[in-house]
Amino acid sequence: MIPPQFDYVAASGVDEAVSALAAGGEDAKVLAGGQSLIPLLRLRLAYPTTLIDVSQVEEMRGVRDDGDAVVIGAAVTHADVIGNAIVKEHAPLIVAAAKTVADRQVRHRGTFGGSLSHADPAGDLPAVALALDAEFVIAGGGGARRTVAAKDFFLDYLQTAIQPDELLVEVRVPKLGSGWGVHYEKFNRVAQAWAIVGVAAAVQRSNGSISAARVALTNMGATPVRASAVEAALTGGAADAEAIAAAASKAADGAEPPSDLGGSADYRKPLATVLTKRAVLAAAGG
Repeated sequence: MIPPQFDYVAASGVDEAVSALAAGGEDAKVLAGGQSLIPLLRLRLAYPTTLIDVSQVEEMRGVRDDGDAVVIGAAVTHADVIGNAIVKEHAPLIVAAAKTVADRQVRHRGTFGGSLSHADPAGDLPAVALALDAEFVIAGGGGARRTVAAKDFFLDYLQTAIQPDELLVEVRVPKLGSGWGVHYEKFNRVAQAWAIVGVAAAVQRSNGSISAARVALTNMGATPVRASAVEAALTGGAADAEAIAAAASKAADGAEPPSDLGGSADYRKPLATVLTKRAVLAAAGG
């Protein structure tokens, strides 16, 4: 199907992109890798008046070490995130999850910020950002910038804190430091498919016990879900299979998983328990 007509702006900088968004109104859309937007255009599920291409905005294309955080530009591709030495060293959970995103073709075109901004609850990276307490740097008019914590960024199904005249510029990911193990566990029926359920886990071990834990769930609600009950049960407990299984049994507490073609809510809840156990065991080194 042929997409509807629209104006096209190839932005050379963040301020130019934000100005074009403001001029285009609520129906203007940002284009980076296009892996989420282009299918919507072809199916005429989106009718933008203007497309603002930010794929060549230099400020949005780099990865840097910023002391206590790794900063990833919104227009960095999944493939570049996977191959980046800074991300590998200081944010390996992102690498683990990014490797499961779709297929090689999508990973070489799709962008880190685009996936997060799209905010599909079945996407792999939003749960990882939530587990790692990432921060989102958003640009607005007049050169204004604001930073939004991951827990406040994902608002509802396909909705984020980014306003129509704002642009996600970069994502700040705090470094975990030493003693942490990470793992992303994903269940999907066929290769390259969306996650029916996914689990992002980061575990810090000390003297045979778990001193800290971060666990977030993919596709267990309209937004990524922080498994707070699991984290509380793990913290201070033994890093063995029995203790981890007991903590993982709380994975679905407070979650409101969807019922769709991938599976019912009643199917997803026990699946989340199983995957959480696997993810935490792997992160804890077991």
